[in-house]
Amino acid sequence: MELLKQIFTWWNSQTLGTRLYTWRKGIYVGSDNIGNLFYESKNAQRRWVIFNKDIDASFVSAEWHGWLHHTVSLAPTNNKLVRKSWEKPHIENKTGSQFAYHPLGENRTVTSHYNDYEAWSPKNE
Repeated sequence: MELLKQIFTWWNSQTLGTRLYTWRKGIYVGSDNIGNLFYESKNAQRRWVIFNKDIDASFVSAEWHGWLHHTVSLAPTNNKLVRKSWEKPHIENKTGSQFAYHPLGENRTVTSHYNDYEAWSPKNE
């Protein structure tokens, strides 16, 4: 079933083309705490991630994001970052879900959901 998902869809982990490219030219670099796998090409010019869950860029932590975009040269598995006491742990983006952040507005209470929005319509003058 997993192979059929990879052949016909791109949003489930990796495609068949990515699997073949990783097998031929990829070198495994490491993984993060949620199971994403990180690879680098043999000539160290390309870096990519194979997601453990759904493909969503917010599932990549800041350390691995820096490595993926060549901001840092050493992978976080080799070079552990020292966390400050005020730094929060990485969480994925919750936008569009029921857990998204909604600030309290003039007409918004904790129990209401999107009830303070009123569509604009032009007035006939």
